[in-house]
Amino acid sequence: MAKAPLSPAAWIEAGLDQLTAVGPMALRAEPLSRYLKTSKGSFYWHFKDVPAFQAAILAHWKDRAMAELKAEAAMDGTPTDKMIRFGQNVQNDTAGPALRAWAHADATVRAAVHDVDSARMTRLVALMSDIGVTNDDFTKAAYGALVGLKQMSSDDGEALVAFAALVDLVMALK
Repeated sequence: MAKAPLSPAAWIEAGLDQLTAVGPMALRAEPLSRYLKTSKGSFYWHFKDVPAFQAAILAHWKDRAMAELKAEAAMDGTPTDKMIRFGQNVQNDTAGPALRAWAHADATVRAAVHDVDSARMTRLVALMSDIGVTNDDFTKAAYGALVGLKQMSSDDGEALVAFAALVDLVMALK
């Protein structure tokens, strides 16, 4: 029986998986075809070329990050609940660290990461403002800690516990 054709979404998810596991060099037709155990023809059926595929990956990641941020912002809860959910949202972005590394060498990736960071910072400023913290430098440091914890830790739970400790500190200061 023939294998079902892969959708563009399947290629994009595989690309994000491989970006996270291997790095941006994996975002080419040949290594992805091997990873998915299919032909390069399938890749080129859906994507004009590798840059078009990479652009699709960035657009998908950015759209997903923005949608998750919007969904998180629409949820009710205490200020602590909202801050923790925000932290979970950032921590659940498994491709984030790989995209940040790739952004050092690619201006298009850097712009996508910047857009997501800006939206997340806007949300975090609002969360901090809701509890009376209006120092933007503190908010920037909190977001930097959250992103940095993700870079430092292979255990997502460990990073989130550290961010929760920071949230507890903020709540105690208010």
